[in-house]
Amino acid sequence: MFFTSTLNGRRAARNYLSRVKERTVDRDKPPTPRLLLRQLKAIKAWGKQPAQDLARLRVPVLIVLGDSDVMVASELSRDMSQRLPQAQLVVYQDAGHGCVFQYHADFVSTALEFLA
Repeated sequence: MFFTSTLNGRRAARNYLSRVKERTVDRDKPPTPRLLLRQLKAIKAWGKQPAQDLARLRVPVLIVLGDSDVMVASELSRDMSQRLPQAQLVVYQDAGHGCVFQYHADFVSTALEFLA
């Protein structure tokens, strides 16, 4: 789900888990069961609401996705990017929902440039 099952995706998953284990202090608190249920409810509802009028939003928006994301359909992110006047769409190849972790160096560079 977060990484593809390709050789590249499996390698990226191992590298990500190694990086996560490096951090031993100030780690995020684990999610509560209540939070997990709320997140699952939001995921289930995603894409089922009528399309919102995004054209009136006049702020830059960075939309990032993996081309093999099975958690959030790529079509929804692409559609959103077309309906936002100042959207910048970044699609990472051979990547799932964890694309920002798989391509962390490129993502950080892209995000910093976007925010500048």
